[in-house]
Amino acid sequence: MSVSAGAALGLAEQLIARRSVTPQDDGCQSLIAQRLAAAGFDCHTIAGGPDDFRVTNLWAVRRGRGGSEATLLAFAGHTDVVPTGPLERWTSDPFVPSHRDGRLYGRGAADMKTSIACMVAAVEDFVAATPGHAGSIALLITSDEEGPALDGTTRVVDWLRERGERIDACIVGEPTSVQALGDMIKNGRRGSLTGRLVVEGVQGHIAYPQLARNPIHLLAPALAELTTIDWDRGNEHFPPTSWQVSNLHAGTGAGNVIPGEAIVDFNFRFSTESTPESLQSRLAAVLDRHGLSYRIDWTLGGRPFLTRPGSLIAALREAIRQVTGRETELSTTGGTSDGRFIAAICPQVVECGPVNASIHQIDEHVAVADIAPLQAIYRGALERLVK
Repeated sequence: MSVSAGAALGLAEQLIARRSVTPQDDGCQSLIAQRLAAAGFDCHTIAGGPDDFRVTNLWAVRRGRGGSEATLLAFAGHTDVVPTGPLERWTSDPFVPSHRDGRLYGRGAADMKTSIACMVAAVEDFVAATPGHAGSIALLITSDEEGPALDGTTRVVDWLRERGERIDACIVGEPTSVQALGDMIKNGRRGSLTGRLVVEGVQGHIAYPQLARNPIHLLAPALAELTTIDWDRGNEHFPPTSWQVSNLHAGTGAGNVIPGEAIVDFNFRFSTESTPESLQSRLAAVLDRHGLSYRIDWTLGGRPFLTRPGSLIAALREAIRQVTGRETELSTTGGTSDGRFIAAICPQVVECGPVNASIHQIDEHVAVADIAPLQAIYRGALERLVK
């Protein structure tokens, strides 16, 4: 399959030029919707969030001639990007798409405006070549993936569920490749469970420890034990569950005061061998055994999801092999993605996108030579699942 990078490259540049720092969309989705409407898509905007954190979501769908029983393949992505960091450290303006040494630079180039551009271009080409396709095609785009993810994809999923809509397969455009385009795709992700632990003590003068209770000292043995626990051993699809402390706070700032409380922020990245409930119970048992007075606020960022080999993985593997000649590796490593929300209404969710080496970094970039092949991979999936 011969595909030109022109349409996708031009759209990627237009998207990068929009300063869509989360949760801002800055007109990206309007630009996408215009292109999709011209290709026969019915476009819906689902907004949400408070006025000072307004989120924009786009659901665009084109129905195939196969009716409700035919496959609905969705592409999913996000137009919001992380903050740039120090502008003076960028070689060029992060919101001015720039080319150097065969690379396209700009915030969001890899994560994930190029993927969205390739999705749109692939859909446009496929619809033009196969106007009577049997299956249906959709795009789900949010501006709240890099932020708290409270009013983004999860809100669209709820909206679709209320309307009785189903998705049969979904390709999320997260940058999954490691060394070369298509060498890895994600067929699942670990769950994320965050906690804020407050250990209570008694504040006092550091010279009179008998009149105080130092929560740091009380916490230390329990903290040491928690770092040694094997929460589970993972399985053939997931690595073992991990527990990590991200922040530890205590003290008033004065050097002669025993603090009254110690605060620990921590996170579980957990496999399907554990549940949020089992992890909460096991951690509390350790704290109780050490006789601590404490409270915990829990936040479940997402449960793990897994897509086993089936029609979607087969289609992507075949497309990647045809376009790049590579045999792709399945993986569930890395952080969370919006795939965790989509998996609630879709039995097959896989992430496939460009090389991820520069994401969230200064001088974020993608190889221009990878843009046409990525578009071709997405189109190959369409041809195998929707045609």
